[in-house]
Amino acid sequence: VQLQASGGGLVQTGGSLRHSCAASGRIFSSWTLAWFRQVSEKEREFVSGIRWTANSPFYADFARGRFTISKDNDKRTVYLQMNSLKPEDTATYYCAAGPVYGTVTAKGYNYWGQGTLVTVSS
Repeated sequence: VQLQASGGGLVQTGGSLRHSCAASGRIFSSWTLAWFRQVSEKEREFVSGIRWTANSPFYADFARGRFTISKDNDKRTVYLQMNSLKPEDTATYYCAAGPVYGTVTAKGYNYWGQGTLVTVSS
């Protein structure tokens, strides 16, 4: 499985960005695609996840209501729409794929895309 992420950038407080994560290789229907973020050397923090073949998103508390995860199975792509961005959302964002739905720890994910940097200016 390979994950190719895109979509970071610089945005002002209150702005929006959308990440994309294109998946190649075999992803089992029960698997979860997720987004994490990381600031410097801190642990990767769960943002949102969705089952590969079901519309079943789940979110971290800080993301609920501002971020939306979605997917296009035909394009084998998962998206993360981020609205009402805050300076504390500044981080490197990663997409990941793993076998257990609902997992919110990085250790539960087997495959990772490259990080994309999001900078929210105040």
